[in-house]
Amino acid sequence: MRRVAAQLGVTKMALYRYVPGKAELVALMVETAIGPYPPVKVRHSGWREQLEEWAGQLFDVFRRHPWALDATVGPRIMGPAELSWLEHAVSALDGTGLSGAERMDAAALLVGHVRGITQQARATGPAGNPEAQLGALLGDLMQAHGERFPALTAALTSAARSHGQDQAWEFGLQRILDGLAALIDRRVR
Repeated sequence: MRRVAAQLGVTKMALYRYVPGKAELVALMVETAIGPYPPVKVRHSGWREQLEEWAGQLFDVFRRHPWALDATVGPRIMGPAELSWLEHAVSALDGTGLSGAERMDAAALLVGHVRGITQQARATGPAGNPEAQLGALLGDLMQAHGERFPALTAALTSAARSHGQDQAWEFGLQRILDGLAALIDRRVR
């Protein structure tokens, strides 16, 4: 709070007139940075397309504001803008036969995937390709010890043939949505 007050050119006590503490300040920062879920440009008819769009939008927000990854962990104060994101994900699954708890869990699962991929991208820098970097790091180890790890060696060799193409985002997103589709299909029967 002291540092924020100094950057704003006010006293710490003056800042407390607007926010009661750090948790509320962080909540306001997240609320401002993330903003409400953007207006839908293309109306998707199916839940899957809606969630693909939602996850991509959230991924973009976390890439623009990587500090929000740390600020949005665990139980905390959430504002209406942030809640609009959750509302959009949960409402995309209306009419699918999933319970409210399952729709919330689906949103949490998608957020986890978005967070994980964003954190990998943050760790590798703006031009980084996490899979290519991992392949390069493990390449020397596999040359020296590949006989001890035959499955990993074969997987890395296969990945190298695709030039370390980063497929983790799309692969993970589609597998999550495939799993939801299988569950929804079982409920419809």
